[in-house]
Amino acid sequence: MQCDYFDTARCRSCALMGTAYSGQLATKQARCEAALGPAAQWEPPFASRPERFRNKAKLVIGGDRAAPTVGILDRAGHGVDLRHCGLYEEGLAEAVLQVPDLVRDLGLVPYDVPRRTGELKHVLVTHSPASELMVRFVLRSPGQLGRVRRGLGVVRDRLPGARVVSANLQPTHAAVLEGPEEVVLTEEQELLMPVNEVRLRLRTRSFFQTNTEVAAGLYRQARVWIDDLDPASLWDLYCGVGGFALHGLLRPDGTPRDVVGVEVSDEAVESARAAAAELPGASRFLAGEVTTHLHTAPPPDLVIVNPPRRGIGPDLAGWLETSGVEHVLYSSCNVDSLAADLARMPSLTPVRARLFDMFPQTPHLEVLTLLRRT
Repeated sequence: MQCDYFDTARCRSCALMGTAYSGQLATKQARCEAALGPAAQWEPPFASRPERFRNKAKLVIGGDRAAPTVGILDRAGHGVDLRHCGLYEEGLAEAVLQVPDLVRDLGLVPYDVPRRTGELKHVLVTHSPASELMVRFVLRSPGQLGRVRRGLGVVRDRLPGARVVSANLQPTHAAVLEGPEEVVLTEEQELLMPVNEVRLRLRTRSFFQTNTEVAAGLYRQARVWIDDLDPASLWDLYCGVGGFALHGLLRPDGTPRDVVGVEVSDEAVESARAAAAELPGASRFLAGEVTTHLHTAPPPDLVIVNPPRRGIGPDLAGWLETSGVEHVLYSSCNVDSLAADLARMPSLTPVRARLFDMFPQTPHLEVLTLLRRT
């Protein structure tokens, strides 16, 4: 992939830009194999499109009301316009091009970091396979909330696919993407995210992978390995909006498994429950810390974990080691924390694994690993 922003040093976020994509994949595969050791049987890497793969734009707003920039900030805190970034998938790329005009139309004042003046800090846009959008305006205070509320028609004129529009309040002067308060301005609260045959639902604070095509491949692979094991019961810990749980809910013959998802985010749990209501079976999604659920019921046949970058940590790893659970399906975005967790679970051996390249042009990756008790 060639990028003018990278070549002119305006943006260096993509650290592997200019490296052949085949070389990127080979390096990531070698890192994963080193972390997991020699026991696992590896599937071929699941490659991404090297460009036009991102479903989410996290746009820092700079400049001024007459000439806003969308992209990032330079070291001095001034806006760098990256509206033609080549990572955005079709549909999202078109939406991003409309954002500067939308900011002007709404009369929003970009936040000036060096001077600590202005209101609009970020615009966050998520694009679904159904060509719908979630648009979030991150404001310093409620001062310009009314402009966004009154301008919903303008937002929809500029972004016809806008299904969910919200304002997030982030009052602190810090490098923080969003704040604690969210005001949803549309009747619709959720962005529908069809992935394979499952209609996932994203609320404003819901996490979803940034690469929809590769996420769909990740869930399909997980379902194949789950079907091969055919567990009667499974837990999906750190379940988010239910991607793994809902893909593992039904057997190939359509009969349901006993599926429980656990997630700390109340919003994500509500979204998972709504998506599950469209499928047969009686899956359950519980809000709370993962470790609080471990002793509330007998262990299942299979545990799925999809933790944040820090990994599952010693408490959950220790429980898995002694629980008697026969198989663990571990999806990791950090091979270092994955290796540390595996060292805490010596009775659970990697037997199958596959790299999923969610983030081309960067060193980041996702690896799915099936562990079996030995």
